[in-house]
Amino acid sequence: MLTVPEMDENKINPLDTLEILVGQNEWPYERLGDEEIVAAVSAEWCDFHLRYIWLSDKNLLLCSGQLDIRVHDKKRAPVVELITQLNERLDMGHFSIWSDDDTIMFKHSFLPATNGADVVASCDHVTRTILAEINRYFPVFQFVIWGGKTPSEAIDAAMLETVGNA
Repeated sequence: MLTVPEMDENKINPLDTLEILVGQNEWPYERLGDEEIVAAVSAEWCDFHLRYIWLSDKNLLLCSGQLDIRVHDKKRAPVVELITQLNERLDMGHFSIWSDDDTIMFKHSFLPATNGADVVASCDHVTRTILAEINRYFPVFQFVIWGGKTPSEAIDAAMLETVGNA
């Protein structure tokens, strides 16, 4: 888990913590002032962008993983149906289609704690969750968009769990 020296509780910006976390993972990133960090991540199945946006006036951290998958009009209905089915399985965050460029995103927002140790744990947890959910569900999106499967067929095929080992 990420460790960070004691922080001044009155000036906690979770992006400071996230910048350390991103750096420790050696992900290329850009920090855009005190409000945003964008990082490039190579995951198990794909490359994607992590984006963290800090809304200090609301004490709200917006976190997302943006996949480089465009949803064209003829695939929109089955992808929306798939997203609905996948979101029912999630304990934290949700998938959506970003309307600006029709890409698939995994998003989660939260109110960070006010002390340094809890901010570190929260930022680490949300980042791990984004990575895990994108790794878990990327093949399902591929099956629907490129494989021509229905959302239910794609979930059944991609979520097959093996028992034992060979």
